[in-house]
Amino acid sequence: MTTVRVGLVQMALKAPTSAPVAAIRDAMLAAHVAKVDEAAAKGVQVICFQEVFNQPYFCPVNDPKWFGAAEPLDGPTISTLQPLAQKHRMVIVAPIYELAKDGTRYNTAVVIDADGQVIGTYQKTHIPGIGRNLHDTVAESERGGETHWFAAGTSGWPVFQTRYLKLGVYICYDRHFPEGFRALGLNGAEYVVNPSATWEGLSRHLWQIEQPAAAVANGYFVGAINRVGNEAPWNIGRFYGSSYVVDPRGQLLAQGPDDRDALVLADIDLEVARAARDTWRFYEHRRPEAYASLTR
Repeated sequence: MTTVRVGLVQMALKAPTSAPVAAIRDAMLAAHVAKVDEAAAKGVQVICFQEVFNQPYFCPVNDPKWFGAAEPLDGPTISTLQPLAQKHRMVIVAPIYELAKDGTRYNTAVVIDADGQVIGTYQKTHIPGIGRNLHDTVAESERGGETHWFAAGTSGWPVFQTRYLKLGVYICYDRHFPEGFRALGLNGAEYVVNPSATWEGLSRHLWQIEQPAAAVANGYFVGAINRVGNEAPWNIGRFYGSSYVVDPRGQLLAQGPDDRDALVLADIDLEVARAARDTWRFYEHRRPEAYASLTR
């Protein structure tokens, strides 16, 4: 099999931010379970949700309430999704706020294979320091920022051999750093997903060019996922959806709307990725010995 049907889920918040974190989690989880069932009926084999999919993007504030949104890998979210993955023989990439065994909290994507087993995680590597000076809708004394909530990941650049393809994960802000995209390709990724929470502003233009450029430079498919809507009372900006799948030639295969929930579907032919690499041969033409200064 060289053709794999992939799905991306973009979604607005299903409970007010004033609700308990468990209530928000349960509402979002129920809505995503319904999308997985819909995806299964349409033949999806690999699906990915948005960044911290079961909560709002709470990073603009420093309210300790949101520390309670972190959960272990065997917590209620992943425990709900594992039998669902097994039932539908579907690979599920579930980005959550992870509470590690040592108490550290990470922005983590959990990869569940089609047999329902967790085969690994990727922790967001690049944590933006922006937010304190951009979120003017939040009182200065209440402002947070991603560095307040997430430790920088140290998982490296794992590529997961799933039932259907070799899968890499990069999370939101990571996409501004081409080094990780390259490392995933060198490690054998055929499809890389980038779950995000990106709002209107400077990033909108970059959203349309960075992932296609990474797909071309590295000879693989990319699935870019973004949430939708405004999240009151912070209202830092409108999350503009527009999730898409792009092929190794830089061509969009499918794209979602910018203003509503959607299941974005695309059929990706892994032979196209192999052909693109054979055509351009970027990896063969690399000069690693000339790049040493980049790490000093």
